[in-house]
Amino acid sequence: MTLATLITWFAAVVVGLCLLAIWLIEYDKSDVQSRLPRTMLSAHALLAVGGLVVWSAYLDGGTSGLAWTAVLILAVVAGLGLTMAGRWLGVYRMYKTPSAVTVPAIGHGTDLVPPERKFPVPVVIAHGVLAAATIVMVLLTALAPGGS
Repeated sequence: MTLATLITWFAAVVVGLCLLAIWLIEYDKSDVQSRLPRTMLSAHALLAVGGLVVWSAYLDGGTSGLAWTAVLILAVVAGLGLTMAGRWLGVYRMYKTPSAVTVPAIGHGTDLVPPERKFPVPVVIAHGVLAAATIVMVLLTALAPGGS
């Protein structure tokens, strides 16, 4: 299960980086302030990648303490992720229907919607499912007798 956990964690990071790239591209073009603070996004991404490094160290023959460290890191990452998901859902619902507000501004070439509104729903769902699977597998591994 430890290798499957590594694969799902890595996949969640890759999908998350795709979302981050979309946000960064749209952030530069948007005239509307994002509901996802840069510090929250940065902390979420950096902690997730840091946790992946800790998990890799655990797989490389580390102690069960590394597995529990990964669990703690994931708890913080999940809290930030759920907060961002809630904010994204609010933006997604608020700007769901096209209107004059979402039409590019004439002469500006920018959209009057927050940058996170451009996230593809299937990508957001895939990131959440992969993250949830990762959390469950890391926790099960840490709880297993012998820590592996």
